[in-house]
Amino acid sequence: MKIALIGTHGVGKTTLCFELAARLKRRDISVELVTEIARECPLPINRDTTLDAQTWILHTQCAREIAAAGNDGCVVCDRSVLDNYAYLVHSMGRRPDLDPWIREWCRTYTAMFKVPVWQDPSFDGTRDTDTAFQHQMDRDLDRLIAEFEVNVVSLPPDNPYGWADSIVSHLKLPQCASQASLFRD
Repeated sequence: MKIALIGTHGVGKTTLCFELAARLKRRDISVELVTEIARECPLPINRDTTLDAQTWILHTQCAREIAAAGNDGCVVCDRSVLDNYAYLVHSMGRRPDLDPWIREWCRTYTAMFKVPVWQDPSFDGTRDTDTAFQHQMDRDLDRLIAEFEVNVVSLPPDNPYGWADSIVSHLKLPQCASQASLFRD
């Protein structure tokens, strides 16, 4: 099983990834995390990104997903190739050479969950804090989801604290953690 949490920057994907991974582990499901690749990119990102930077991010994302898939459990991805591609498209336009690859790679995810914009981004040393850019990236991603006909479950913006429960329920995983006596779930 490979799950991707997608969305624009600053909406809580990383926090949700760790929360989801913890819930899966408590259900005795082996979990591999693919953390956000853009933070490791040695080239400019956000509004200053380049084709080289976005190509590096896309290829590294795929390589990490392939490596993580070697386990028998679940891969949880903080982003997917699709939302990484949205940043490339935003800056440089669609790339006909990349479109088929991105479309095909989206089929490798068991489920994709879109985290909505529900708060302004806060500065963390990497993240762009311009709310107009955040909202534009969200619209760009929605456009790619529609154009590529990707099956995405949109999480409700009015209940961010229930997102992990929604994902577990959607995946038809047991709601009760096997190690419930040790943790609150």
